[in-house]
Amino acid sequence: MNPRIETLDNKKLVGIRLTMSLANNKTGMLWGSFMPRFKEIENKVSDLKYSLQVFDSDYFKAFNPQKEFEKWALVEVAHFGSIPAGMEAFELMGGLYAVFFYKGNPQEAFGVFQQIYGDWIPNSSYDLDHRPHFEIPGPKYKNNDAESEEEIWIPVIPKATN
Repeated sequence: MNPRIETLDNKKLVGIRLTMSLANNKTGMLWGSFMPRFKEIENKVSDLKYSLQVFDSDYFKAFNPQKEFEKWALVEVAHFGSIPAGMEAFELMGGLYAVFFYKGNPQEAFGVFQQIYGDWIPNSSYDLDHRPHFEIPGPKYKNNDAESEEEIWIPVIPKATN
């Protein structure tokens, strides 16, 4: 598990959000409502989509599959000039990210996240930062397909040295 470390610039994103938990996962519903409206978004920088999570500051202190978070389906835009009805603007603040490549069925990625949070972060020279986490389901992404590919972006900061 060797991520690349990238510094992300601030991004302007537009999309929709739902509150959910791991136990009550509404990701399919979220993307099912976003994708038919994707063409309505003006000023897209690209067709890359962002599956983004906003967690409370104590979310990772103790695992609880019932704990809720916000999940967004988004696309980057050049500016917030025209936002379709029922969609919202989201400003993603830049910073340092560990970027993991994942190939496999997206519905079976839980083990990869367990490795990232339970093994890689504690043993790396980084701590988890309190900023949004996201995935970029790129051109080879296929729902429910073992050949699917995506990137997992985890916000990090260098560990403090004493």
